[in-house]
Amino acid sequence: MGLPAARVCCALLSLCAGLVSGLEITSTGPTSIEKASGQSVKLDCQFALAPEDSGPLDIEWSLLSSDNQKEDKVVILYSGDRAYEDYYAPMQGRVHFNSADPKNGDASINLTGLKSSDSGTYQCKVKKAPGIRSRKMLLIVMVKPSKPRCYAEGPTQEGKDIMLKCVSSEGTNPLQYSWEKTSDSKLLPASAMLDPVGGTVNVRNASASASGTYRCTASNRVGTEECILYLNVTPPQNTAGIVAGTIIAVLLILIIIAIILFCCCRARHRKKYEKEICNEIREDVPPPKSRVSTARSFTVGSQRSSLGSMSPSNLHEYALKPQYDKIPSSEEFDRPPSHAPLPPPSGAKMAGPNLSRMGAIPVMIPAQNRDGSIV
Repeated sequence: MGLPAARVCCALLSLCAGLVSGLEITSTGPTSIEKASGQSVKLDCQFALAPEDSGPLDIEWSLLSSDNQKEDKVVILYSGDRAYEDYYAPMQGRVHFNSADPKNGDASINLTGLKSSDSGTYQCKVKKAPGIRSRKMLLIVMVKPSKPRCYAEGPTQEGKDIMLKCVSSEGTNPLQYSWEKTSDSKLLPASAMLDPVGGTVNVRNASASASGTYRCTASNRVGTEECILYLNVTPPQNTAGIVAGTIIAVLLILIIIAIILFCCCRARHRKKYEKEICNEIREDVPPPKSRVSTARSFTVGSQRSSLGSMSPSNLHEYALKPQYDKIPSSEEFDRPPSHAPLPPPSGAKMAGPNLSRMGAIPVMIPAQNRDGSIV
């Protein structure tokens, strides 16, 4: 009885061992990987099949959700002897199986062009009935520091506190900053206080010896970047001189404005004065006397007409009348009509001697045509 019982126990143990030693994941690599953005990574998942694993082979890679209430995201799939590599839109074109035929026991995948959003826990699940195995891996995609910006904060004068700052806008924490002086003694000032996490250097009571070239390096586990800063510590400014110069400049500006206003007012007053004088002169000038000019033109015309009708017989009469050539003055024309000699009554005939006694002047009237021209 003892021998058959022992054989039965051995058979049962062999059966259990066969079940346990079916489909197995044979990868022994690290389960946590850190990579920089833009790089590539291989997530290893090797497996071995047992003779009793006779079902169809299914391989599934998924990105596990950190929130239990959300579903896991299938990244890539192999089923029915076919690979589905563009299954997950955010990784489309960036995820591929490492082997052209995963049935040979290689379910590993390659991720290219890593992004910070690719970070997470990935699970490789291999199924071939009745066997099923899985493996989890943690991928951390780190962003290397971007080129930092170096600058000095506060007045860079002697006796003042100067803050040197170094800031990198991108990069996976923890970021570390280091400062060094690359000129002169290549040592930071004795009064400098360094903050490697904040990336600052506080130089208290700065002196001229603090001037020089400084270099800041930002780093994390996947890369480094640096920037250069030139610091020039100057003597303190003459505040009294600046205030005096400002006051003088303001006064000069006010004086110039006052001069301009004075010149404008004076020019305007002068133009107004000249206009008033011009108006007064125009009011004092008497209008031209048209009667005088008319009389003079008439007399001259009469003289010309008389001269044109002269003959030898009447030359003696013109010689005896010197007043004929005299042009009447303006007073004579302005004299009231009452002082002028009255014409003789109509129809009365007067002899030549009588006319001479009365002061008459003989005038020769030339003959004229109907159109007014002299004959």
